[in-house]
Amino acid sequence: MAARKKIAIIGAGNIGGEAAMLAARRELGDVILLDIPEKEMFAQGKALDIMQTGALDGFDGKVTGTSNYADLKGSDVVIVTAGFPRKPGMSRDDLLSINLKIIRAVAEGIKSNAPNAFVIVISNPLDAMVYEMKKVTGFPRERVVGMAGVLDSARFQCFVAEACGVSTKEVTTLVLGGHGDTMVPCLSYCTVNGIPVNQLLPKEKLDAIVTRTAGGGGEIVKLMGTSAYYAPAAGSIAIAESFLKGQSRLLACAAYLDGEYGYKDLYMGVPVIIGLNGVEKVISIKLSDDEKKALDKSAEAVRELIEASKKL
Repeated sequence: MAARKKIAIIGAGNIGGEAAMLAARRELGDVILLDIPEKEMFAQGKALDIMQTGALDGFDGKVTGTSNYADLKGSDVVIVTAGFPRKPGMSRDDLLSINLKIIRAVAEGIKSNAPNAFVIVISNPLDAMVYEMKKVTGFPRERVVGMAGVLDSARFQCFVAEACGVSTKEVTTLVLGGHGDTMVPCLSYCTVNGIPVNQLLPKEKLDAIVTRTAGGGGEIVKLMGTSAYYAPAAGSIAIAESFLKGQSRLLACAAYLDGEYGYKDLYMGVPVIIGLNGVEKVISIKLSDDEKKALDKSAEAVRELIEASKKL
């Protein structure tokens, strides 16, 4: 009998708890939910709650709460949600100095205890955090990605479907760039069951949707008083599942670029194929002049964030 897969989730807060539930419910493997020592009992409580849900919903698998990084040993996937969430009035960039120290400590724990894991980073500011994760762990770029484009594309997809009055299943979207206000929702790759969206919606409506997509996270922060967690957790599990099952899904992820799209030594949202080897390929696509200019602007914003992190 093949050994069960092991998924470690660092940070037992809203996103971590939901990701643990999704991983368990989809029976992707056994789940380790890790948090700081002061929150170990909280992590254990969430783990126990999920296990008891399995008895009702009919899914199997072990879910364990811990604060000991040694428990990460043998993890196939590590999902990093650790860090402070955004509050109203805060930008993702405001979190840089706060969460940078956390991500460095987490990266050391992963490096020492799960050296062969595929790492998915959710912590904000995403592009700087995933860059730091790769830097500290020294893992190859194939094994460190950021969950951003999957979430941003889902928001774009939702807004387009609502405007067109169709199921979200009929809509295909793609969002590139940094996970922030400079992200680039690509209208040239947005279709509704194959029909270009600009044939279905007027320009002013599409412009409004693009603007809303870029501010999608902030909209939820204003409404709830904290960051989104259901959709971000689902995005991370989509990536993890594609890796664990070798699905080779083409997903928008924050990937390390080494010349692709004309950028080097930075993480930014681009379409990639996620398979058994992690990031198996970065897909280079043709962009309109306006989209390329917007992507250049986004890349510059990411670069500034990374340079700022190097000084902290």
